[in-house]
Amino acid sequence: MTHILDELRRRGLLAQSTDEAVLRETLSAGPVTFYCGFDPTAPSLHHGHLVQLVLMRHLQLAGHRPIALVGGATGLIGDPRMSGERTLNDKDTVAEWTDRLKGQISRFLDFDGENPARMVNNLDWTSPLSAIDFLRDIGKHYRLGTMLAKDTVARRLASDQGISFTEFSYQILQGMDFLELFRRHGCTLQTGGNDQWGNLLSGVELIRKVEGAQAQVLTTPLITKADGTKFGKSEGGAVWLDPSMMSPYAFFQFWLNTDDADVIGYLKTFTFVDLERMSELEVAVRERPAAREAQRVLADEVTALVHGREASRRVWQASQALFGRAPLGDLDDRTVTEAVAELPRAAVSPGQDSVLDLLVSTGLTAGTGAARRTISDGGVYLNNVKVTDIGRMVEPSDLIAGRFAILRRGRRTLAVVDAQVLGGASAASDRSP
Repeated sequence: MTHILDELRRRGLLAQSTDEAVLRETLSAGPVTFYCGFDPTAPSLHHGHLVQLVLMRHLQLAGHRPIALVGGATGLIGDPRMSGERTLNDKDTVAEWTDRLKGQISRFLDFDGENPARMVNNLDWTSPLSAIDFLRDIGKHYRLGTMLAKDTVARRLASDQGISFTEFSYQILQGMDFLELFRRHGCTLQTGGNDQWGNLLSGVELIRKVEGAQAQVLTTPLITKADGTKFGKSEGGAVWLDPSMMSPYAFFQFWLNTDDADVIGYLKTFTFVDLERMSELEVAVRERPAAREAQRVLADEVTALVHGREASRRVWQASQALFGRAPLGDLDDRTVTEAVAELPRAAVSPGQDSVLDLLVSTGLTAGTGAARRTISDGGVYLNNVKVTDIGRMVEPSDLIAGRFAILRRGRRTLAVVDAQVLGGASAASDRSP
C-alpha cells in the first residue's frame, strides 16, 4: 500500500517537512492528529486555501484526524506580507467572516466516523489571556534574533514600510495555537503552504521548549503555472470558493480554460482522480489536445468538490447550451443567470432593438458595417440560431428566463442582451467547451 507521504509527493502536495523519516514512521504507526489554520482576512476562502483543504482530506482519508482552525484571533491581525501592512478589520467583520469560513471548510472534511474532523477558533483561548500572562507564559520562550531572521520579517524590516509590532507578533500567536492544540487534542502535526514555513516552525519550537515534546510540520508547494508565473487569478480577481463572490459557472470556466501544460499538474493537486486515470488523461492531452478532455475532468471535479456534483452538472449543461451543443431552453433560470453573469452585455428593448444594433452595442462588432458583413457571412447567432435577416429584431419570445438573449459571433465569442439592464460592455471570447 502506498504511504500517504508518497501519495502526496506524487500529487505535488509535498514541499518539505521537519523530519520526513520521523514523520513517515509516525504516520505509519497510527492516527495522527494534525491541524491547518485559516485566517478570516476575507469573506471567503480562495484557491490557495483549496490546496490545504485537499491535503487535509487526503490525510483524513488515510486515517488521520484533522483539526481545522479558523483564526478568529489571528484574523484580527493578519500574517505579515511582503507588500506591507494589512488593513485591520473590525471585530464584528472578522467574526462574520469566521462563521462564513467555518461553513465553507465543513464541506470538505468528515466530522463523523472513526477519525472525525474537529473545528476550532483560536479566539477561544487567546481572548481570555491577559497581556502579562501572554508575555510571561509564551513570549519568554521566543528569542528576538530568531524572530528577526524569519524571511518575511527580514524583508519587511529592510523595506521602506518596515513592520509593526502587531504583525511581528503573529508568529508567536501561531506558535501558541500549535501548543494549545497539542495540549487539548494531542495535535502533533501542522500543515500549511511553503511560504508559511517560518511561522509553522514557531509552534514546533514552542512545543519542544514548553512540553519537551516533538512536533512536526508538513508544507505544500506554492502552485505556479508551467512558465513559472503565479497561479490563481481570474479575470475578476481571486478564484473565490464562495458562490456569491464567484459563480459556479465562472469557477467552472476558470478551470476549463487551463493551459495544456498545466492541466495534469492541477488535476493531481486539486482533485482526487486516481493516478491511473491521470495517466490516461495525460495521453489525451498529448495526442488529442483539441478535445480538452483533461480540462473538462478538471473543471468538473474541482467544481463538484467546491460547489457539489449537481452544481457542476448544471454549469456543464450551461456551457454546452451557450455554445450551441444543447438547447438553451433546457436551462433553469438560476443557471442561465449564473452562466451569463460573466459575459459582456447590453440593454435590449424587445421588439425595438435589432440584432444588427446589438452586435455593435455589445462590442461583438466594431460598427454597423462590420455587423452587416458578419450577418451576411453567416457568422451571427441569436440563441444559437443563425441570423440571416439584416433586419432581425429581438422579440419578447426570444428572451430566456424572461430577460436574456444570447448573441454569438462565430464559434465562441459571446455576449448577452438583457431586458433589465442599462448600459453595455466590451465583448470577450470564452473558451469553447
